[in-house]
Amino acid sequence: MRTGEVTRETRETRIHVRLDPDGPGNVDIGTGVPFLDHMLGSMSRHGNIGMYCRAEGDLEVDIHHTVEDVGIVLGEAIRKAIGGGRGMKRFSHAIVPMDESLATVALDCGGRGYLVFQGCFSQKLIGGIESDLFEHFFHSLCARAGINAHVMFHGKNDHHQCEAVFKAFGIALGDALTITRDPDEIPSTKGVI
Repeated sequence: MRTGEVTRETRETRIHVRLDPDGPGNVDIGTGVPFLDHMLGSMSRHGNIGMYCRAEGDLEVDIHHTVEDVGIVLGEAIRKAIGGGRGMKRFSHAIVPMDESLATVALDCGGRGYLVFQGCFSQKLIGGIESDLFEHFFHSLCARAGINAHVMFHGKNDHHQCEAVFKAFGIALGDALTITRDPDEIPSTKGVI
């Protein structure tokens, strides 16, 4: 069974994440940022990825450090869970509607971190989080996980757009990490992820 567990402590945050892509999708999240908890919960539940996340940050200063560092640590936990990538599907995509909003996410868990993030939020804040911080969160996650992600969304309601993105990302990630090949096969023409 694959797992990824990472603890990171800085002067601004202390974060612990345990990720289980093969488990039943148990979710236990507490970051001190309720809307982020909601988004991470949606991502892990719909991706059927077990996730434990605890974060303590300098929220009295700003939520930026906590949101960014959760993305970093979650990315590192994903990278650990991927390991050498043996047997995993590697590529996946998901399209998720949420009322008037639609999010499309395509992923390659092939070791090269890159993010394309296309869409616009209309409000400065979503659930108390500055809207531009969501792109930064996914950039941090993808860079540390070695995931190439294309995230595209549109709609009218920012909450719906954001939640559709997190759900689509979770579904695509859960599918990409699925073991679908010979457990000794590395899904790369290079022979390495």
